[in-house]
Amino acid sequence: MEKLTIQEEDTMRVIWQIGEGFIKDYLDCFKEPKPPYTTLASTIKNLEKKGFIKGKKMGLSYLYSVEIKESEYKRKFMKGVVDNYFENSYKELVTFFAKEKKISTSELKEIINLIEKNK
Repeated sequence: MEKLTIQEEDTMRVIWQIGEGFIKDYLDCFKEPKPPYTTLASTIKNLEKKGFIKGKKMGLSYLYSVEIKESEYKRKFMKGVVDNYFENSYKELVTFFAKEKKISTSELKEIINLIEKNK
């Protein structure tokens, strides 16, 4: 799976949020300043080429739908981050956030409880 650009990720967040739609539907969901219609259309075409969405011709327009779920993208993206920056170790990832004070003791306890529940 190809990594998305920031612009493509922003667009996919909107598409994941509302699901099936036309370019105008997606454009309406962007916060100001909204991207120009043509820029969004190009981004959507790129996402279609990358296999993230699928377009179906409906008259003169295309109706787009999601091909890759958000959870699947997150899982593969995070695996890449862990592989590339944390020596393929989730422990190293958590240690990094603990050292950077980006995760609290109570949050770590919640994580431990989730791990123990799923055993």
